[in-house]
Amino acid sequence: MAPADPQHLEWMGLALEEARRALATEDVPIGAVVIGPDGTVLGTGRNEREALGDPTAHAEVVAIRKAAARLRERAMLDGGSGDGWRLEDCTLVVTLEPCAMCAGAIVLARIHRVVFGAWDEKAGAAGSVFDILRERRLNHWVEVYAGVQEEECGLLLRDFFAAHRTAG
Repeated sequence: MAPADPQHLEWMGLALEEARRALATEDVPIGAVVIGPDGTVLGTGRNEREALGDPTAHAEVVAIRKAAARLRERAMLDGGSGDGWRLEDCTLVVTLEPCAMCAGAIVLARIHRVVFGAWDEKAGAAGSVFDILRERRLNHWVEVYAGVQEEECGLLLRDFFAAHRTAG
């Protein structure tokens, strides 16, 4: 495996911070950030399914929604064009391999690159179970960088589930 890109490591650190914040609401600790083409953070998210009672409140979807709103706001302030929902040239960084729902949202948002930490051998859709992000029959393909800070991302999840197994 090639050495991790220093920017990917920095961005994964931000995603891990978001993941840890999910613990306060008993949500599975998964965090995500959307990075704009200029390297600025456009949106952050963490799992909020438990907090919001919303099955679609995955970290990636929350971050994508925030990033799109910020781009839409920027376009309105600048008087320029832009619909906000096209996150072209953006990077999504997430602590766990995206599921099928999140991978679909990533493709539809036209996100250019996904960087993720731990693999999800049960529900991953970026190469482990499915590979929606690089499915050639779709109209958009995504660059994928897997395994960035994989051990730290995986440990956070393993600790969470171990604590819930012993508590239940």
